[in-house]
Parts: sequence; C-alpha cells; structure tokens
Amino acid sequence: MKRNLSLWQFAGFAFTSLFGTILHFLYDWTNKSILIAPFSGVNESTWEHMKLLYFPIFVFALIQSRSFKDCKKFWCVKLSGIITGLSLIPMLFYTYNGAVGRSPDWLNIAIFFISAAIAFYIETRLFKNCSLECYSPRFSLLMLCVIGVLFIVFTFQTPKIPFFQDPLTGTYGLQF
Repeated sequence: MKRNLSLWQFAGFAFTSLFGTILHFLYDWTNKSILIAPFSGVNESTWEHMKLLYFPIFVFALIQSRSFKDCKKFWCVKLSGIITGLSLIPMLFYTYNGAVGRSPDWLNIAIFFISAAIAFYIETRLFKNCSLECYSPRFSLLMLCVIGVLFIVFTFQTPKIPFFQDPLTGTYGLQF
C-alpha cells in the first residue's frame, strides 16, 4: 500500500478535480435534469461548491477502498480528509471576501483545487504516519454517507440562510 499511496492520492486529486469541474456545469448541460441536481451544482452558492468536492472525492474513496482493505483506519482517514476539504472551501472563500470584499472567478476556482489538494495531502500524511486514532471505521463511513444525504436533501429543501444563497440570483437551491 505505501508504495502505491502517492499514486493513489494523485489519482484521487486528478479524479476529484476533473469530475468536480464537470459537476459544476453538468446540471446546466443536462437542461436542468432533476436526476443530476442532487450531485451537481445547481447554483453558485458556497454549499453547492462544497458538493462539487464531496461527491467526486467520496466516489473515489469507494473505488480506492477496495485496494486498501488491509488499512483498518481507511474510512477514518477519508473522513478527516473530506471534512478538511469541505471546511476549507467556505473558510477560504469567506476569509478572502471578508478581507477584500469580492473574489474573482479565477480565485473561486483556485479555492476548489486548493481545498482538494489539501484534503488529499492530509489523507496522505495520515496514511503514512498511522497517527490517527480510529475507534470506529464504520461510524466514519456512516458520517460520510450522512454528509452525502445532507447534500442531496438540501438541494431540494434548502435552508434560507446566506450560506445556501446564490450570490448571483439571490435564490436558494433548485428553482422550479
């Protein structure tokens, strides 16, 4: 596993970057398909941009888990990496916007890639160091699934708070 770890993590970053970018546009490309909406960005809110990171990185983790069967801490490490990446998107976005007032599109795109890169970097460090305490890998997997369910539910039943609001249109979630 250790010999292939860097390759796996680079492949995960590439997969997440590619499919996260595709998911940004897929909802519009499919003429606003209700089947695509739960997994792709339906507007420009911070929440929807976090979804673009979550689904590719989680799908890749499912693929990767088959080769990491001997790693008992796998899902705990993945949970740590994914939460790190998901947390960085709003932290970087709101910090920059708070300091400067508005962020250009290129910076918003960079925030996605930086967040993905740091998520995989954290995972790599945790895999190599074996320092993460993991009491329940199944609970970690369950928490990752709960996060996914929240992304899906909040696409259709969006809380009316600024975090979920599209800054371009002022709307929330799907618009029927």
